[in-house]
Amino acid sequence: MKKTNVLNKKSMNFLETYLNNPSPTGYEWEGQKIWMDYLKPYVDTFITDTYGTAVGVINPDAPFKVVIEAHSDEISWYVNYITENGLIHVIRNGGSDHMIAPSKWVNIHTKKGMVKGVFGWPAIHTRMAGKEDTPKLENITIDIGAKDKKEVEKMGVHVGCVITYPDAFHVLNKDKFVCRALDNRIGGFMIAEVARLLHENKVRLPFGLYITNSVQEEIGLRGAEMITQRIKPDVAIVTDVCHDTSTPMIDKKKQGDNVIGKGPVISYAPAIQQKLRDRIIETAESNKIPFQRHASSRYTGTDTDAFAYSNGGVPSALISLPLRYMHTTVETVHKDDVENVIRLIFESVQTIKNGETFSYFDA
Repeated sequence: MKKTNVLNKKSMNFLETYLNNPSPTGYEWEGQKIWMDYLKPYVDTFITDTYGTAVGVINPDAPFKVVIEAHSDEISWYVNYITENGLIHVIRNGGSDHMIAPSKWVNIHTKKGMVKGVFGWPAIHTRMAGKEDTPKLENITIDIGAKDKKEVEKMGVHVGCVITYPDAFHVLNKDKFVCRALDNRIGGFMIAEVARLLHENKVRLPFGLYITNSVQEEIGLRGAEMITQRIKPDVAIVTDVCHDTSTPMIDKKKQGDNVIGKGPVISYAPAIQQKLRDRIIETAESNKIPFQRHASSRYTGTDTDAFAYSNGGVPSALISLPLRYMHTTVETVHKDDVENVIRLIFESVQTIKNGETFSYFDA
């Protein structure tokens, strides 16, 4: 496969459509339908589960199973309390950031359709210098233009309605992709592109490949926990995002040194099977794919942990995409890194031998 031009016009149209569609944790199915529709020409069949995880399968009858995985959900809010004068208090659905909420538009999902609202904030003129309150979960509220609680409820809004941001996909300076929910629908996009490239390059794998787009990662790896018990994989390569630590207010001594534009990030952690990780590094080096390294300490905090410690232990590795401004509406990644993560997974799966255990004790 050539180093450049991994993505094409169809890929980019899919990416924009997929990112702009809301897929909050617990409500991922519309995004999953878009993803499955794109993936359909490149796989033999699909597996889905009751909570919404979707898996495209190549060679479903093969006994040896390799997973490439991402997660499909985005952070969001829930309506938690409605005041008598019609303002809405929220709780998190995943790691939503209260600091960025003021002045943001929101979409409230109801059975009557989408209701627009705004996170309001007091004008600067009304705040006392030096004694200003900062945004907190307790003091941010959504205004949907209703005069009271009764009107809010008449509009279809009730406790439990899920709330997302409407911020759409943009390209910044020709090669930076910017959107909410790049964490981690960009991962679902990348594994779908791997399937496309395998198909277009007529690659015949000697095992079953399970292109897995899990749900509910943002609230504790739950979708991966469920689907790994269903698939019972022999090997798993997971992709997610990690922090670009070159941006202001991040301490590299604590967070590591990873930068967008410098390549995929290969993780080190107890859950990472070392022989599988070394294989991926060798693959990057032999194919001249730039990469970075990251130490994750006790756990990766990604679906890698769910796969690694399931089914008696599954050799698992993590290839991350460096990202700026995680869990904001302006998450930013570099086009070159997206293409190189795709290339690295594409090349790595072809190095896996049918029946390979990656055991430390093999002769």
